[in-house]
Formats: sequence, structure tokens, C-alpha cells
Amino acid sequence: MIYEQLGDYIKNRIEVSDENLNTILSYFKPLKQDKNDLLLSAGQTSQHTYFVGKGCLRLYFINEEGKDVTRYIAFENQIATALVSFITKLPSLEYIQVIEKSELLYISHEDFNHLLKTVPEWMQFYCSYLEKAYVNNTNRLMSFTTMDALERYQWLLKINPTIVKRLPNKIVASYINVSQETLSRLKSKF
Repeated sequence: MIYEQLGDYIKNRIEVSDENLNTILSYFKPLKQDKNDLLLSAGQTSQHTYFVGKGCLRLYFINEEGKDVTRYIAFENQIATALVSFITKLPSLEYIQVIEKSELLYISHEDFNHLLKTVPEWMQFYCSYLEKAYVNNTNRLMSFTTMDALERYQWLLKINPTIVKRLPNKIVASYINVSQETLSRLKSKF
């Protein structure tokens, strides 16, 4: 089932032959994780990219005030990795945390790069993934400088209401860069 999910996820982004899709899928390994497990800690080098079949992953870092700042949340049928570390092979500043009991598929950095060299469609997939990551990160950054707290909350409800429905207020607040108290006030208005 989870391999079918990943196959569909890939086919929704690129055209790929069945043979090459099966080759790609063969490099992914299953992994079950419990709530609050850490897949990556700050200071480690990101060696894996994860596909979420069931559950939720959160990428976060600790800011200069010692507070968690959630950068990315991946639910079912999404991919997550500490991308800067994965690309540069330098120690990550981010953590990858399992938020809900999760069923994942993962691919190693080495296997990921092998596919880039041997399966042309994988390069197309990677480009598509990088473009989407860039757009998402740019939109989030712009929201912090062009929107007030209420507008960021409304934006989140519009683009990804699942975050508000499924995750604790602490994580939602850190994702839209507001305090938990502010988030509670915003939620009471809706």
C-alpha cells in the first residue's frame, strides 16, 4: 500500500515508465516510527529523505531565544528531509521529529544520488521537488514580513487547514511564528 502511495505521488509529478518507477521504488525502505521519535538531530548530517505514508513529520530548529521554530510539516503523501544538509552534506541545524505514529519510506543520500545518475526521470522529479520547496519556503518567508498574525493564520487555514486540525497549538503557533496565547485568541475569532 505505501509503495503504491509513493508510486502515485511520483507519477503525479512526472511521466515515468513502469520499469523506471519500479527501479525508483526498489531503493526506498519501509520504516515505522513512534510519536516524538527524532529521525534527525541538529548537528547530524541529513542522510535520508522520507515519504510519509501515514502520520506526520515536523522539521524544526531552535532559534536564538531557545524556542522551537517549525519550518515544515509533512503529512501523508508528502516528502520531508533536512534539505540544506542533504544537499551540502554539512551538519543540519534542523531536527526531524515524528509528530504522530508514522509509517514511512526512506531513501539514503547515496541511493538518491545513484538514481539521479541512472534514471533520467528521477532528475525531473528532483527538479520538481526543489521548485516546490523553493516556492513554499519563499511564500512562508514573505508571509512573516508582509502579513500580521491574523493574516498568517487565515493563510494557513486556506493553504493547509490540516495543520490546524491535527496538530497541537504549540506546533501550529511555531509554524506561523506567533505565541500560543496569540494563536488561542486567533482561533477564538473563527
